[in-house]
Amino acid sequence: MKISQKGLYALQALMVLARRYRQGAIRIRDIAYEENLPEKFLELILLELKNARMVESVRGAKGGYQLKRPPNQVFLSEVIRTIDGPLAPFADGAGLQHLIDNDKSHRQLYSVFMDVRNAAAQILEHTSLADIAGDIPQQEATRKKHRGRQTAEQ
Repeated sequence: MKISQKGLYALQALMVLARRYRQGAIRIRDIAYEENLPEKFLELILLELKNARMVESVRGAKGGYQLKRPPNQVFLSEVIRTIDGPLAPFADGAGLQHLIDNDKSHRQLYSVFMDVRNAAAQILEHTSLADIAGDIPQQEATRKKHRGRQTAEQ
């Protein structure tokens, strides 16, 4: 798995939106300024995140972008897969499993890659924007963490 600069910019922008969740839409210019990101590139990234239904745009004088779901319901794995593709060092878990099953002389090597893939996926699938954004008001963060645990347990 490799996280591109584009992926890092997406995560930084989403962290800004998470910190300001329920405060209305944030202009691209403000996100770019706060995180020192290139504004034109950020426009493309936010459009991609909008198409993936992670953010929504608001038109008008108070327009901009905001999270479509609470920060505890947007997981890093989803963001990375949207921007950078699969988490696995090979095309996907099924492809890696095929190599484990069919390449007996390299089975142990591919098994290590599968373990790495599974560990990384586990961490990213259970880490939400609420977990990493910081500066979310304490009451809001507690409520979000509690709801996030309920979702993970179901």
